Amino acid sequence: MLILDHLWIIPLLPLLGSAINGLLGGKWPNKIINSVALGATGLSFLAALEGVREFTQLPEDQIPWIQHYFTWIAAGSFRAGFDLQLDQLTVVMLLVVTGVGFLIHIYSTGYMAHEGGYYRFFSYLNLFMFFMLILVLAANYVLLFVGWEGVGLCSYLLIGFYFLKKSASDAGKKAFIVNRIGDFGFMLGMFLLFRTFHTLDFTTLFAAASSPSWGHEAWGQFGTFTIACLLLFMGATGKSAQLPLYVWLPDAMEGPTPVSALIHAATMVTAGVYVVARSHILFMHSETAMVVVAVIGCATAFFAATIGLVQTDIKRVLAYSTVSQLGYMFLACGVGAFSAGIFHLMTHAFFKALLFLAAGSVIHAMGGEQDMRHMGGLSKKIKYTYWTMLIATLAIAGIPPLAGFFSKDAILLSAFQIPGGHPLYAIGLLTALLTSFYMFRLIFLTFFGKQRYDEHHVHVHESPWSMLGPLVVLAVLSVIGGWLAAPGLWGGPDYFTSFLAPVFATAASGAEGVNEAAAHQLEIILAVVAVASALIGLGVAYWLYLRQPSKPEQIAKSMQPIYKTLLNKYYVDELYAALIVKPLLWISTNVLWKIVDVAGIDGTVNGIARGATDVGDVVRHAQSGNTRSYAVWVVIGAIVIIAVIFFWPSPPPVVGMVR
Repeated sequence: MLILDHLWIIPLLPLLGSAINGLLGGKWPNKIINSVALGATGLSFLAALEGVREFTQLPEDQIPWIQHYFTWIAAGSFRAGFDLQLDQLTVVMLLVVTGVGFLIHIYSTGYMAHEGGYYRFFSYLNLFMFFMLILVLAANYVLLFVGWEGVGLCSYLLIGFYFLKKSASDAGKKAFIVNRIGDFGFMLGMFLLFRTFHTLDFTTLFAAASSPSWGHEAWGQFGTFTIACLLLFMGATGKSAQLPLYVWLPDAMEGPTPVSALIHAATMVTAGVYVVARSHILFMHSETAMVVVAVIGCATAFFAATIGLVQTDIKRVLAYSTVSQLGYMFLACGVGAFSAGIFHLMTHAFFKALLFLAAGSVIHAMGGEQDMRHMGGLSKKIKYTYWTMLIATLAIAGIPPLAGFFSKDAILLSAFQIPGGHPLYAIGLLTALLTSFYMFRLIFLTFFGKQRYDEHHVHVHESPWSMLGPLVVLAVLSVIGGWLAAPGLWGGPDYFTSFLAPVFATAASGAEGVNEAAAHQLEIILAVVAVASALIGLGVAYWLYLRQPSKPEQIAKSMQPIYKTLLNKYYVDELYAALIVKPLLWISTNVLWKIVDVAGIDGTVNGIARGATDVGDVVRHAQSGNTRSYAVWVVIGAIVIIAVIFFWPSPPPVVGMVR
């Protein structure tokens, strides 16, 4: 049996695992729950590997490989099938989701071993895998949207997993509501595309959009492509936590740490980047949409990095880092370097999942403590965690030859090459410097310096191998994950870009491939500059937090307004609360509830009921049980009826009526 003919097997396996654990796991021991959850995701990963192997044997004219299984929705001329497809972009996403997802499932068996709701956690985690796989395998926007909404649901369930904790339940609701705002735009974008092209199937729609009859929409022109792309991007800003809909992701750290690693670092939050890359043919028709994507991505990358400079919660530092790195991916897409954006998506999945899992190992070692100010000196006590987290930090900082160096270098080069892209490059480079600084700040505060916790209350211990094993594998991937592009530094082929070239062939632009000799020389120069900026960030962090540990507090006091602004995250949440949340609550309470609901709807219904009761109360006195009284009422009724018959005016005759 060929997996390519039965692609549905890949997402079905996690769905079965979710259903089995969800329905029966409450009565099972953890070992059986682990077997079901890991078996489902492990088999899905193996099926994906086999599918990719078969895919590599396909002739070019059969790619993308599309399988139609049944028609899901049929309404008039509209058809939406359960159609799955496999192309080079799907291959990358498929391996990232199943591979990294399987490692995080293994890690979770150790991290969540003593938590309540164990079976429920793995049921949710498997369900997330199902929806994420549907999202990346879908061959049309409608089925993609099912996966899109499904991963949002699972995010809500897993962020609020500790539902008895108010901050966790509030964070889950916040994520759900903010994403609904973005998804509203996404749906409008789909409706506009269907109205224009009469289909939502990728192959048919993109072929129609590539027709010469559809012209390019220049800057400032708001035609069909621009509006549709901006609406799709609105959904992407919600799912991938970009300005102004990023506010849910930092709060999502209330969920268990494996959730942060899988959903809010490696997979779900990259769905927006995937959709923009998948829809690149549409975006390339609109200069306005491309500029908006690039500017929003660049601004988000810098904005989130500045907030990460002063955070003290180890997971929140990584959360803002995730928002920032997603901004890099959108910057790449906005300048037309879609393959560079997907390359960074892949390498980021390796080192950011590793960072979150290593942070979870630190929290496990510290008995639940997440404040870096209460850590210090851990490098000798949890050596495996320290070394793997250091590797991930070197990778995200862009130190060669680790994975992040190659993918971030490709993005900065692409931004530098496009006309008018130098400001984007400069901000991206500054963001890289800030990234290096706050990540090494995390390393130095957590693993070096004097011990800032009480050993009598905290028994620091290394994590079990069920947690350390995935760390080691992800550390290896964080080292070698970028080597597919390494030959490009010596004038050789960039294998990753070449692999994705058939998907992004129409996106070839000045950012990718013009004047290769000059571009290669420029890449070497910019790579040196990028590494220098990363080393500067490392050096400043080393000087402030190891050589002069009292200096950061002095700087914070001398720059109190800026420090407080960053510490309070630019007061964006407070601004949203004042401008949106509180007015909506006031309107809901004083208008919709008290006036419309209580006074209007309830008042009408209750008024009718009270009227009927009052009438009944009056009329019931006629039921006296006295025969003479009843006779009087009968006579009165007869008189009234006779009076009506004889004295009620006759209706006027109808004109033309024959009597």
